[in-house]
Order: sequence, then C-alpha cells, then structure tokens
Amino acid sequence: SDDGDDNSDKTNNSNSKSWWKDFQLKDSTLAPSVIKDFPILATSFDADGKIISPTPSSDADGSADGKQNKRLVYLDSAATSQKPNAVTSALTAYYEHANSNVHRGAHALSREATEQYESARDKVASFINANSRNEIVFTSGATEAINLVATALSNTCGQPPKNARDLYLTKGDEIIITESEHHSNIVPWQMVAERTGAVLKYVPACAATGGFDLDAFTELITPNTKFVSVQHVSNVLGSINPVDEIVEIVRSKAAPGAKIMLDACQSVPHMGVDVQKLNVDFIAASGHKMCGPTGIGFLYGKESVLNSLPPYKGGGEMIDEVYMDHSTYAPAPARFEAGTPAIAQAIGLGAAIDYLNKIGIERIHDYEVELADYLRRRLEDVKGVTVLGPPVGTERAALCAFVTEAVHPSDLGTFLDVEGVAIRAGHHCCQPLHRALGYSHSARASLYFYNTKEDVDDFIAVLEDTLKFFGSLGSDAIEEADSDDNFVPLF
Repeated sequence: SDDGDDNSDKTNNSNSKSWWKDFQLKDSTLAPSVIKDFPILATSFDADGKIISPTPSSDADGSADGKQNKRLVYLDSAATSQKPNAVTSALTAYYEHANSNVHRGAHALSREATEQYESARDKVASFINANSRNEIVFTSGATEAINLVATALSNTCGQPPKNARDLYLTKGDEIIITESEHHSNIVPWQMVAERTGAVLKYVPACAATGGFDLDAFTELITPNTKFVSVQHVSNVLGSINPVDEIVEIVRSKAAPGAKIMLDACQSVPHMGVDVQKLNVDFIAASGHKMCGPTGIGFLYGKESVLNSLPPYKGGGEMIDEVYMDHSTYAPAPARFEAGTPAIAQAIGLGAAIDYLNKIGIERIHDYEVELADYLRRRLEDVKGVTVLGPPVGTERAALCAFVTEAVHPSDLGTFLDVEGVAIRAGHHCCQPLHRALGYSHSARASLYFYNTKEDVDDFIAVLEDTLKFFGSLGSDAIEEADSDDNFVPLF
C-alpha cells in the first residue's frame, strides 16, 4: 500500500511509517500449516469479481484473457468460520456409513450413530472443562441456547410453577444485561420481562470505548437481581469483559441463588474457556464459529441448575413417563433435546473440536492476540478510519469494527468484495451499541488462526485504495453514498 503524506497525522509505536513491512509474527508457521485444510481459502475471483472454483488444474494467478485473478482474503470469521476437511469429511462419513436415528434403535447403525453423537457431547464437555457430560445440551446455536434458558424461566408467565423446585422469574425480579449485547442476548430478555413482569436493566456502554463499566454494573445489582446475562467477548468492539469481577459482584450483591449466563460465541473458538474456573451458571456458544457446521451449538449449564429448569420443548426423548393426563421428564441433557437432534452437525462439531485440540487452543489464542494487535495497528495508520473498541496496546479479540469519514460501510464492503476481500458491513446485530457510540453501522474485519499477515496487508492496501477513490469524488458524492437509505445488508 501507499504510505505517503496522507498518513502523516497518524502515529504508531514505530518511528517508521513502513514499520509493518519488516514486522514478523512470532508464530508465522501456524496459518500456512493449516490453510491447506480449508479448500475454500484457495478460492479466487476473475476480473469481474466472479468466483473461480479451485480445481487441481486451475491457475490462481491468471485467467484465460490474461487478466490477473484475485485471491480470497476471508476476514469474516466472527460471522462464521470456514470448515476444515476434517469436519466436512466427518459429516460425509456419518451419512455414508452411520446414518441412523440416535438412542432409539437396537441395530448396529443406531448404536454407531448414538456413540458418535454422544462422543461429541463428551468432547464439548472436555473442551470447556465442564464437570459432567450431563451439563452439555446440544442446540441449534447460541441463539437457541439463550432462548432455551429465557423461555424456561418465564413459561409460567411469572406465576409460581407447580413444581416448587423449578426456577422461574416473576414480577419485580431484576434481569441485568448490557447495552453492548448481541440482539440474541437482548430480545429474549425483553420477552421474558414482558411475560413475567420482571424488570430488565442494562449497563450503558462506555462512551469512550464501548467497554464494560464495572462501576455502573455494580450500581445496578441489588438484592432483587435474579439473572445476569453478558457477553464474554464483544462481537463489535473486540473487548474482553472482566468475567471474574462480574461473577464476584453478582455473588456478593445480588439475590441469593442469582444466575449468570455468558454469551461465549466470540470466546470459545479463540481462547481457553474453563467453565469451572469462571463459575458461571450457563454459557451459550455456536459451533459454526469454531470450525463446526452450521445448525449446531450448545448450552452449558451446571447440572443442578439445568435440572431445576422446566423443559423448553415437548416431544420424544425428553420424557420419563407419559400418561394421558400428565407427563414426567428426563433429567438434563435429554430434558432439553426433544425430537430427533442435529446428529450429523453434532458429530461435525466434535470433529471441529478434535481439529482445534490438535493445533492447541492456547497456540491459537496467542497467535490471534498478536495478529489482532497487528490489524489494529495497521488500521490506526489509515487516515480517516476510526476503530471501535479498545485502543492500541490493549488486548482484544481478533476483530476490528471501524467507521470511515469517506464511505458508508455498505459501499466499502462492496468495493472490497470486488477485490476479493470479504468483510462484514452493518450493525452486526448490535443496534443499541452502535447508537450509543453515535453510528448507525460499521465495517468489521475479523480473523481466525488461518489468516496471515499477508491477509491483513492486502486488506489494508485495498482499504486505502478505496478510501482514496471515494475521497476523490468530492463531498457531495460522499454524502450521497453515505446515506443510510442506500444501505442494503442490514445484518
């Protein structure tokens, strides 16, 4: 990219504006060693931006008419990660060699499917250091995991349940969330408050960084606080919330027995998460963000807490005994897995965990911390870019959301896409947070362990070229392009 006078008002830890050219990652072999496991990363694009499917004989550098093809730079892993061969092969192997329903058959295929499905549960439990495999409930994703808990706590509409041991929320109980949450950790609790009469309170986003305000959180916690649900890592800011302090405050100031849920979608794929050390009551996570298939995720819950929740859905598998006038229910996790589960997807998630374990989650975390800092510093050098979240030098997750003076995120995403760079543009399911920070939308580049320094450099080069192009159009054209009326991808 061009590091001319346009960047003279930007500063960096290095005295040279070309510091990045000599920068080397400490673990520079990680990404190159795994890229071959992700065939989609070999995708390239022709001069018109159309996908060229990779084939053994295809030329990734040139096309038939001699024009230069563009390689895929995938910077959208916070939305969904790519899938290694180990995962797609596990899915194919299940359907070709073990396809059957689980738990229900006496034949060999059913036994094999059940063994693979339940083995995946064991792998999830071990990955997050759950105390028991019974603490892992398979769901369609983190959104369903959060809704499962929210619905179970509110299905009596605030009235005492028939089973006095069941947990429930009622009028006057307080639920605490934050302004920075993903919509899937806001909307369900709004519904709970409407159904039960509970009071929904939120911690305002820090005006400077959007980060977690522990002082404001402490003030909100009262003896009426019955439930707290917060992100572990922000999918917009990249900030890592102080879970130890949050748990300590809740345990000391909230109602006895108050429960804590952690939205761990952006932490479980990227860092070691030990639920016993965290001492939260629930976590929700998505399989597709950790190299697993779509349509699978999990809810972790302390076993005693799960067994004090009423069922979420009724049907087969979740029952103990069924009579015509009443039914009794199985203990967790079966209590919350009514019907035929996502068998193949769960097996695929197990394969993804095997793959991550083979690399090592600590190695992944250390690599991403350094690469995220590099991305943050490179963006800091780009004139007209404001990065949301923690400042340079503060540890962040491997993502950066940002806004620019020259171009709307939608247009920016479109122009980068033409050059083969895949980022996300929109409010990232965090409208309240964006409003609090004074923006309607932002662009976001997010990384995973298969990304390289070259990915970041190529992204920055295209970003700088795009900003220069829009800057040359004049203020009237920029204002028209910057109108939210022209914005299409609202997700």
